[in-house]
Amino acid sequence: MNLDDLRKEIDECDAKLVELFEQRLRIAGQVADYKLANGKKVYDRERELQKIAAVKALTHNEFNQKGVEELYEQLMSMSRKLQYQKLSGQRDIQLAFIEKESIDQGARVAFQGAMGSYSEAAMKQYFGAEVQSINVDTFRDAMLALDEGSAEYAILPIENSTTGIISEIYDLMVEFEHFIVGEQVIGIQHCLLGVPGTTLDTIETVYSHAQSLMQSEHFLRTHSGWKQISMKNNAFAAAKVARVQDVTQAAIASSYAAKVYGLNILEEGINHLAGNSTRFIIVSSQKVFLKNASKISVCFEIPHESGSLYHILSHFIYNNLNMTKIESRPMEGRNWEYRFFIDFEGNLRDSAVRNALCGIREETGNLRILGNY
Repeated sequence: MNLDDLRKEIDECDAKLVELFEQRLRIAGQVADYKLANGKKVYDRERELQKIAAVKALTHNEFNQKGVEELYEQLMSMSRKLQYQKLSGQRDIQLAFIEKESIDQGARVAFQGAMGSYSEAAMKQYFGAEVQSINVDTFRDAMLALDEGSAEYAILPIENSTTGIISEIYDLMVEFEHFIVGEQVIGIQHCLLGVPGTTLDTIETVYSHAQSLMQSEHFLRTHSGWKQISMKNNAFAAAKVARVQDVTQAAIASSYAAKVYGLNILEEGINHLAGNSTRFIIVSSQKVFLKNASKISVCFEIPHESGSLYHILSHFIYNNLNMTKIESRPMEGRNWEYRFFIDFEGNLRDSAVRNALCGIREETGNLRILGNY
């Protein structure tokens, strides 16, 4: 047989396969109707494994066994997604969230660090200069302020463009039942600050957060005689220099901190990576989302087995949702098992989002919608 004849035979096989595929999906739709009427779950992994074992037994060699296994994984995945579409219309996952027009600009907001910190600057950019602020010592304290009701919102740094995620925030979002309602990105530009009269020649000691000292390494290398001392954050460093009033001491902090503490800016932009920025999240104890929200954050657990993450990610592909970020964090007490955090574009009112969340909820453990913002 020539190539054209072989291709014609393949075309005939494909026509039969498509016909059988559509027939299979019609039956899957009927299965969904039955499960919906009888309160049964869509995902039955044990049943799927039995089915895969049965069809593999019908093949004649090891290569075909592997191929059929992969084929049926996809077939059953498509069947589940069809069933989820039917179920999502009647089990509306977004009803637990309350839609709001806007965030209260006069709210009480907790931020970590001293006055003049980047967190405070981000808070004022988001809420406005008249915001009622509460500064706390730690990120956990900010979450506790929400629990206790002393603050209505907390602002927390979750990611830096050069150093990556702040893992503690991810862990706190799992530990506390709070929700992301907004985000604020601010540029990070470190400045060398000193009291009036301070010059580069008078400085002997520089204070700052360890990360800021590292990010300013190229500048500090040209002043190798300066002693570098790490502090809890940049704002504390600026506050110390302002309090001591010593021309031999300087701080690395923001221009905002210089304004707050009355310090002079001796050098601007001393961090060596241009375009450095930090993303902050605004967190609430209330399960709310803004009407114009366009990003959703979720976290979930999956079995530690081959293909499990792939199948979950297929829900975003099938529903044409753009996933913008994925991170993982180890699960306490469970070696080599991970909790996944995903950001994707969408609003909880969107049918595609509800379809995807319905499927992910069925196929993962402990799905949490961390926020729509």
